[in-house]
Amino acid sequence: MANTSDTSTTTAPLASEESGRNANRSTTPGSEGFKAFIGSGWAERDETLPSAREQAAFAAARRATVSAAFPGVRLIVPAGDMKQRANDTDYPFRAHSAFAHLTGWGSDSEPGAVLVFEPTAEGHTATVYFRERAGRDSEEFYANPAIGEFWIGARPSLAHVAADLAIETRGLADFEHVVRSVDTATLVVREADAAITEQVDHARIRFAAEEALSTNASDAPFSLEVGGEHEPDAELARVLSELRLVKDEYEIGEMRAAIDATRRGFTEVLGELPRITAEVRGERVIEGVFATRARLDGNDVGYDSIAAAGPHATILHWTRNDGPVVPGDLVLLDAGVERDSYYTADITRTFPVNGTFSDVQRRVYEAVLEAADAAYAVVRPGAIFREVHAAAMEVIARRTAEWGFLPVSAEESLQPENQFHRRYMVHGTSHHLGLDVHDCAQARKSMYMDGVLEPGMVFTIEPGLYFQPDDLTVPAEFRGIGVRIEDDILVTADGAENLSAGIPRTADEVEAWVRGAASA
Repeated sequence: MANTSDTSTTTAPLASEESGRNANRSTTPGSEGFKAFIGSGWAERDETLPSAREQAAFAAARRATVSAAFPGVRLIVPAGDMKQRANDTDYPFRAHSAFAHLTGWGSDSEPGAVLVFEPTAEGHTATVYFRERAGRDSEEFYANPAIGEFWIGARPSLAHVAADLAIETRGLADFEHVVRSVDTATLVVREADAAITEQVDHARIRFAAEEALSTNASDAPFSLEVGGEHEPDAELARVLSELRLVKDEYEIGEMRAAIDATRRGFTEVLGELPRITAEVRGERVIEGVFATRARLDGNDVGYDSIAAAGPHATILHWTRNDGPVVPGDLVLLDAGVERDSYYTADITRTFPVNGTFSDVQRRVYEAVLEAADAAYAVVRPGAIFREVHAAAMEVIARRTAEWGFLPVSAEESLQPENQFHRRYMVHGTSHHLGLDVHDCAQARKSMYMDGVLEPGMVFTIEPGLYFQPDDLTVPAEFRGIGVRIEDDILVTADGAENLSAGIPRTADEVEAWVRGAASA
């Protein structure tokens, strides 16, 4: 059912101000008799506490690393709140990745929750603050469509979450005490929750002003334009991002599961090709079939799926997915299942709709596969991340030069001042992968693009060739062909493992895959 939000103006206020969105059409009874009746006659809740979930111990180890990096500093890591889609409808809630990483709380996390590291002599105490469920005798229970259990189902108690995550918990109202304790050294993950960031900014400015007055200083020792950047906050974001560069055992297991679910989703798409080609907007059917698998095996898709058929495959981020799927064309499917833990796969396969590559399609496909294999061959501990991209580009430059598409030789094109081959592959070859599809994005360049590969790193290898329909630098038979092959790679102690190698990759394997699905 859509959110009908049959509320009254007396419901508990929310950060999202949900209760005021539809006050003009509320029919919720307000009589004392009704309140007494709806608040009584309920069975006792099962208050059995769970054992700590598997990832709780891993999250605790991550928190210990963060604590050691910021001795004596209060750290605030919000989960974020609901985001409005239209009037009284919100987007599905997804907690901020840093919050999920440090708590182990994924798709079942509570909107508005906040993780606080409070400094102690020994390090930090970590506490999760969240809005606990209200009693069944409260108006929130039946009249608040955002958090009332009558509307959204059972919500956890403080004790339940404390046991589940093996962390201290407190009610969200107690977070006000944290805000009142904020000093200029307090750090916050700024992008996670704008309202909390604003509270912290104001509190830091207030603390600095009071400190200046108490010391008769002419200038406060802290300066910040409200809503602007605070450089130490950026340092916190950097540390939390770099902490995710190397995955632990639990994370790698989740990545494997996400990739396995993605493989099933791709195969199910191929099985629906007759229906897909029969629809005017067949790309939408591809998107829908894969999304069904993502919801069955995980939380959702990890990002907007790219279901690009024919010339749409030359558009790098084609997510409109409203075109036909025509036999004789290629389909570029870039999609990944996100687990309930939020770890996501990111896989691309390009396949012929009718099960057979044309000569030109196969030539382009095999060039891209050659580039992917060349990039994979350099992955090992001690290699530099940018070398992966460089290896792929050598193949892309050589092949496009051989085909006569470049104004210079491959060697000349590879020079930094030229790069003509990049016309046909303007994107990078690799990005880190994990809780975010583009993971660790706030890491320093020295740790990312110039970083040394270590066992436990997971990233994509995804070269491609894209010949736009109106690109006069290539022969007509190449125009409108787009090919990308993307795999998820784990750096191991002695080399690398292609985690998605079980999804057909070679041209012959892909043809057999399509034909097999069609005949199944």
